[in-house]
Amino acid sequence: MLRIIITNLLRRKGRTLLTVLGISIGTAAIIGLGTMADGFQAGYNNMMTGSKADLVLSQPDSYDISLSTVKEEIGEEIAALPEVSKISGMTEGIVTTEDSPYFFVFGYPEDSFILDKFVIKEGISLSSPKANSSKGKPVLLGGQAAEAMKKKVGDTLRLTQNVYRIIGIYETGDAFEDSGAVLRLADSQQLLGKPRQVSLFYIQLKSPDRKASFQQKIEKRYPDLLLAGTKEFSEKQGMVDMMKGSVWAIGGLAILIGGVGMMNSQLMAVFERTREIGVLRAVGWSGRRVMLMILGESILVSLSGGVIGSGIGLLFLTLFSNVLRSWGGSLGNIRPELILQAFTIVLLLGLTGGVYPAWKASRLQPVEALRYEGGGSGGKKLRFPIGGMAVQSLWQRSTRTILTLGAIAITVGAILALEAIVVGMVNSINGTLNVDSEIMIRQAGISDTGYSAIDERTGGKIAALPEVDSVTGLVFTAVMLPGGSGFFIIQGYSPNSQAIRRFNIVEGRSIESNREIMIGRMVSDSLKKSVGDSIELGNSRLKVVGIYESSVGWEEMGGVMTLRDAQNYSGKPRKVSMYAVKLKNPSTAESVVDIINTRYPDVHAALSAKFADEMPDMQNTSAMMNGISFMAILLGGLGVMNTMLMAVMERTREIGVLRSMGWRRRSVLGMILNESILLGTLGGVAGIILGLLLGKMFMLDPSYGAMLQPDYNVMMFVRTILVAVLLGGMGGIYPAIRASQQPPVEALRYE
Repeated sequence: MLRIIITNLLRRKGRTLLTVLGISIGTAAIIGLGTMADGFQAGYNNMMTGSKADLVLSQPDSYDISLSTVKEEIGEEIAALPEVSKISGMTEGIVTTEDSPYFFVFGYPEDSFILDKFVIKEGISLSSPKANSSKGKPVLLGGQAAEAMKKKVGDTLRLTQNVYRIIGIYETGDAFEDSGAVLRLADSQQLLGKPRQVSLFYIQLKSPDRKASFQQKIEKRYPDLLLAGTKEFSEKQGMVDMMKGSVWAIGGLAILIGGVGMMNSQLMAVFERTREIGVLRAVGWSGRRVMLMILGESILVSLSGGVIGSGIGLLFLTLFSNVLRSWGGSLGNIRPELILQAFTIVLLLGLTGGVYPAWKASRLQPVEALRYEGGGSGGKKLRFPIGGMAVQSLWQRSTRTILTLGAIAITVGAILALEAIVVGMVNSINGTLNVDSEIMIRQAGISDTGYSAIDERTGGKIAALPEVDSVTGLVFTAVMLPGGSGFFIIQGYSPNSQAIRRFNIVEGRSIESNREIMIGRMVSDSLKKSVGDSIELGNSRLKVVGIYESSVGWEEMGGVMTLRDAQNYSGKPRKVSMYAVKLKNPSTAESVVDIINTRYPDVHAALSAKFADEMPDMQNTSAMMNGISFMAILLGGLGVMNTMLMAVMERTREIGVLRSMGWRRRSVLGMILNESILLGTLGGVAGIILGLLLGKMFMLDPSYGAMLQPDYNVMMFVRTILVAVLLGGMGGIYPAIRASQQPPVEALRYE
């Protein structure tokens, strides 16, 4: 049986290869991206457990370590407790370098016990007396980062707008840490905008027996902080969960498109071999044996795609290791469980894609199968009431047409939905920030707007410009709701600011003083909170004084507190995330933007309408969406090419008849191209419908749906149709050329 299966697949090398490639791309996506997510999780775990600390003290419900803030003086108070042996603060943040938009930095005191795990391979350590004598602020660079960036001891390293001198190259054995850099705590606090604050405290106890009494003391003294074990803490990081969700979404899309191609290919194999299957049934093959043969082919193709996809995934991790290493994307982070998961998925794909074709093959009656003369459906079809040859050809092979339309629709529909979501996010941010201001300002050189921190003194200087009417500060951050049930987006404004008046308060009133908050209707309904109730955010209790509604979905996923409360909560005292600038004369906006960017290099100003487009996180999101779109188009193109190749092979005799009747090669080529372009056009229409449905489905997500509101426009629909037509046209070029070059005599002999 196995030999027959292999022989059948090798007889149709082109179709088999295209199907295998489609599945392999999906497998590569799962392995490559899955390795990054696993590596990122492992990096956090190793960073925590490798610290040799017993407990970690941090801000509760932070989305990530980099967003956690704890007052530095708390460390001195805890160090004096009798249960404590050692304590060390640590800052973590994501910054930009000359080579990467995302680069992890860690800050430790020079005498920290955590620094023992950073083995210096070249140069000196931060605790060395010579560290202070180097030109520039000292920094230790991880071995993997040094290799990727081609840096050595003595070189300079630019982090955002600051330049540091590399005094040492270290290794820890953890790819996550070895792909970053270590600064002195004071330098990292200045770089990350966390004066006198740390991300967390590592705590070593004198004895495990004292853990219970120590926990009781901490919970009583610092009720607004979270004390947890190192492993427990690392598993609560929201960024890891987000990465894992993205991996399975992207990999699932690729596998889905490949699965449709698989079913299409196997169905065509059954139609193409109808007479052959009839012969097998006539010589005694049972329906069960025929079914196993077709299923075996599907499974073998899927497993072959899994093997090749694994190789592509490994190649991807190798070629882009310099970029991916910081996020855990290295060969050393590939887990056997991930490979097993990928192969389990492709095996299920083979079974799913092969079940219907195998069942259909097993149901063929020997006499009817032996009479079969081709046509792709196994039976007669009535002529479609309208349309020329291209329409009739697709109608006569309706099963193949439907599956191919499905592949195209999934491809362009997913692209449409993703583009609409990105545009929706940009428009909602622009619409939110464009209220009564011409210019928006964020910190310059940051990797993500969430890390922006602008000194209020800079805001005062900008407010003093003669062209400026007023400057409004805003703090923007996010926390995880208790139990990991989703985001809570915090906005901080001065109670008397003009910007706060845009919120449509439907119950209660606006905030007037500290320790008050007004929340969105969505949060009010999900948490069952009303005016007068209290809400806890990271163990901080605030009184709900108002409930508002907003046309911007993500605003209803959070609340608005005073600027001072938001600054204290986010660890940004006397700092804001952004400034909204209202001008005396709006026509001077562009010149004022140039003035601000020239005089204050630490900030980046932009016109309010363009601010979201220039946000680094939105630009990186758009780049990721482009990568996903390219992968989807590649998969969809392979599916269309596979289908049209099968159509050409199936109609070899028909093409021979047309050539013998005087059809030129150009006419045959045009006929096949017309069919493929018509397939693309119909697939584009179906893709638009699917894209609209996907947009609705994304919004149903209880945790993130309000942030994923799509915004469609006419140009998106036009591009969707054009991409679908391009898919059809490109997928049909080679099959059309192949059809036009078939000699009439040989085509007429084809069986």
